Amino acid sequence: MRKNRFPLLMTILVFGYAFLYGPILSLIIYSFNESRLVTVWGGWSTKWYGELLQNQAILDAAALSLKIAAISATFAVILGTLAALALVRFKRFKGRYLLDIMVAAPLVMPEVILGLSLLLLFVAMEDVLGWPDGRGQTTIVIAHMTFAMAYVTVVVRSRIAHLDQSLEEAAMDLGAKPLKVFFSITLPIIAPALMAGWLLAFTLSLDDLVVASFVSGPGATTLPMVVYSSVRLGVSPQINALATLIVVLVTIAVAIAGYVMYRQEKLRQLEMNSK
Repeated sequence: MRKNRFPLLMTILVFGYAFLYGPILSLIIYSFNESRLVTVWGGWSTKWYGELLQNQAILDAAALSLKIAAISATFAVILGTLAALALVRFKRFKGRYLLDIMVAAPLVMPEVILGLSLLLLFVAMEDVLGWPDGRGQTTIVIAHMTFAMAYVTVVVRSRIAHLDQSLEEAAMDLGAKPLKVFFSITLPIIAPALMAGWLLAFTLSLDDLVVASFVSGPGATTLPMVVYSSVRLGVSPQINALATLIVVLVTIAVAIAGYVMYRQEKLRQLEMNSK
C-alpha cells in the first residue's frame, strides 16, 4: 500500500511546490526580458536592472523600508523577549491574562483594523501631547513594532518554556547574580529563537503595506507602497527586477541565518556531551 501511495504523494508534492514557486521563477525569468511588455518575450537583457538602479524613488523607498524594518525588528525582539519572560517565568501576577490576550490580539486582528486604530491613536496623541508631529517614519516604526512583537513573543516564549532551568539554578547556586545568569546562560541558549524572531519581524515590516498606508505621511513612502502604486498602472519590468533582487537577498539572508543557528546548535550539543 505504501509503495502504491508513493507516486501519488510525490505528484502532489511536485504540483504543490510548482504552484508556490512557479510564479516566482516566472518573475525572475521575465526580469531579464528585453521587451517593455512583461507578457511578451523580447529576448534576454539586463537593462531593467540598470534602469532600476537609476530610479531614485524606488531606491529611497527601499532604503527607508530597510531602515524601518531593522529598527522595528530590534525593538520588537527586546519587548517580545521581555513579554515572553513575564508570561513563562512569572505565571502568577495581576494582569497576566490581559497581557496574554494583548499578545495574541495582533496575530488574529485584521490589518485594516490595526492600521485604523493606530492612526486614531497617533492623532489623539498629537492633539494631547504634541507628539508624534504628523505621520512619518516614527509612526511607521511604532506601528510595525506593535504587531511584530506579538510574533516575536510567540517564538521566544516557546523556546523559554522548554529551557532547562537547572543550568540557571546551578549558576545562581555558585553565586551568580540573576542579571549575570540571564546574559551568560539564558541569552546564549535562546539566541537562535531571538534571531528567528528578529528575521520574522524584519520580514513582516518589510512586507507590510496596509498598516503603513494608514500611519505614513507624505514624506515617508515605503517600498511596498511604491510597488503597489506602480503595479496599479501596469506591471513594469523594473518591478520584476526589484522583486528578483529581493528574492536573492532574502534567500542569502535565510541561508546565512540557518547556517549560524545550525552551528550554534551543534556547538551547544558538543558542550553538553562533553560535560
